[in-house]
Amino acid sequence: MQRREFIAISAAGVTRLAADTALDDAVRKVGTLPRRKLGASNREISVLVGAGTWDRSAVDAAIRCGVNYWHKAEDWGHNVPPAILKNRDQHYCQVCVDRVRGNHETGQIDGEAFYQLVKRAVAETGLRYFDDMQFHFGYHSVAELKGNHGFVEAYERLKKEGLVKHLCLSQHSYNGNWFVRGGQSAAEILTAVADDGVFEHAQFAYSYGDEAALTSFIAYARKKGFGTIAMKTTRGAGRMTRDRDFMRDFPHGATPHQALARWLTTRTQLDAAVVQINSVAQFADTFSGAGQAMRAADRRAIEQMAGYADREACRLCNRCMEACPEGVPVADILRCERYVLDYGEPATARRLYAALPRRADACTRCNACVDRCPQSLQIPEKLIAVHRAMLEV
Repeated sequence: MQRREFIAISAAGVTRLAADTALDDAVRKVGTLPRRKLGASNREISVLVGAGTWDRSAVDAAIRCGVNYWHKAEDWGHNVPPAILKNRDQHYCQVCVDRVRGNHETGQIDGEAFYQLVKRAVAETGLRYFDDMQFHFGYHSVAELKGNHGFVEAYERLKKEGLVKHLCLSQHSYNGNWFVRGGQSAAEILTAVADDGVFEHAQFAYSYGDEAALTSFIAYARKKGFGTIAMKTTRGAGRMTRDRDFMRDFPHGATPHQALARWLTTRTQLDAAVVQINSVAQFADTFSGAGQAMRAADRRAIEQMAGYADREACRLCNRCMEACPEGVPVADILRCERYVLDYGEPATARRLYAALPRRADACTRCNACVDRCPQSLQIPEKLIAVHRAMLEV
């Protein structure tokens, strides 16, 4: 063996050892996660769930800590974690299904296309079945929920074949959306979904400082036995951690992600929440707060985080879009901002931005959106910044 080869092998071994040590330390710090029933079902899931979009080392740590529900499991493709394949019945794996022939605003509900997509995902992943089939982005309105049964019909076909077991959706807001006639808010649609009794649970954007309508829906869902999982939960936490001035005055002993996890799992009526994780260190920081009581420092942290988010991070409420004379999809564009600044996923942001029917450079800076924004965000400036960032990534 040549000296150079020996050094390379030795260095690789040291790197693997360091990674294994970091993973073991994360598992010790987090411990075993508490679980909670998902709606009226008998399924108990970890109070913070995982995702197929996570850093792989974080997935390995999460499995060891008892995470047993996986959002977007189809994203693993041929690389499903061996521990999940080996203990398949101990994990709930979800497949997300999007509208076809367009994006979530302009696309169509096509039962046959959905049926074929899930069959391909089952074959590709080798999971044998998906526990949950999720209608990604959800319905545009209550009328569409009640009048278009294509997604439900696809689910029923797949369920008969043993390829899916449970029905769920993630719901976004379409009120005021230029590209969706008669669109309604997430809270309105979710309430109708819970009343309808066909879907078992839903994911929706929710975090600290969010509007009362969704908080009221969560309480209503709890009474109805309808399951709730919060998504898009960080609401600016990623960019906060890089803001030195903000972190300089942050409560001692608290971190944005851990305070968020404590709040989500102990101070709301949610069944669970999903947080995007990009490293083992971030997993340890965030998930060590799951199920832990809020301390005085955490309460102060959430107050400061809410103030920061109200100044910097769009809630994605969509109220501004109907005022825009150019039909700029503000919420979709500022969702891309989150992927870059908070989730560390510029490639995902670029893909989503490229698929939009109208880009941020259509903004004429008339400021009609600013007058509608409940946060008084300077939306035109943010749109320009996102557009520039999308050209750079």
